[in-house]
Amino acid sequence: MIARTLIEKIPSARWRVAEVISKTLYAKAFSNFGQGSVIVAPLKLGGLDRISIGNNVAVFEGAWLEAESAGSISIGTKTYIGHRVHIHAVGNVVIEESVMITDGVTISSGSHDSQNHNEIQTTGDIHLGRNVFVGEKAIILGGVTIGDNAVIGAGAVVTKGVPAGATVGGVPARVLTSSSNA
Repeated sequence: MIARTLIEKIPSARWRVAEVISKTLYAKAFSNFGQGSVIVAPLKLGGLDRISIGNNVAVFEGAWLEAESAGSISIGTKTYIGHRVHIHAVGNVVIEESVMITDGVTISSGSHDSQNHNEIQTTGDIHLGRNVFVGEKAIILGGVTIGDNAVIGAGAVVTKGVPAGATVGGVPARVLTSSSNA
C-alpha cells in the first residue's frame, strides 16, 4: 500500500520540481520562457538563446529541444509536447499555439551531409499551424508547412506540406481526408 502510493506520487512530485526549475532557471536561460510553462526532465536542451516558449506550454520527460547556430525554435502558447519528443532546428521551426505533439515525435529541419556524416545541413524551415495534432511517433521533415487544424497520423512521415484541416497518414504521408470532405 505504501509502495503503491509512493510510486503513484512520483510523477506529480517531478512535475512540482519542474515547475520550480522552470520558473527560476529556464525563465532566465531561454530566449523567452512563458508564464505557466513547464519542462519536466528533458533529455537534452541546446541553443536555448534561440528557443522561445509561449505561455502554458507543457514539455514532458525525455524531450530533446535543440536549435543549432543558424536555427531557431518557437513554440506557441498552450502547446503540449509529449514524452521523448525530439525537435531539432537547423533551419527555423515554428509551432503555433494549441498544438498537440504526442509521444515519440521527431521534428527536424536538418540532415547529415551525405559526404561528411559529421556535418549537418538545413533541409528547410518547418511551420506547424494552430491547433495541429501530431500522432505518436510521427516524423516531420524540413521544408514542410502544416496548415491550421491538420491531423498527422501516428507513424506518418511528413515530407511535404499539409493543407489546413487535412488528415494525413502513411510513409510518406498522404492526404486521407481534407477539410472539404472531412
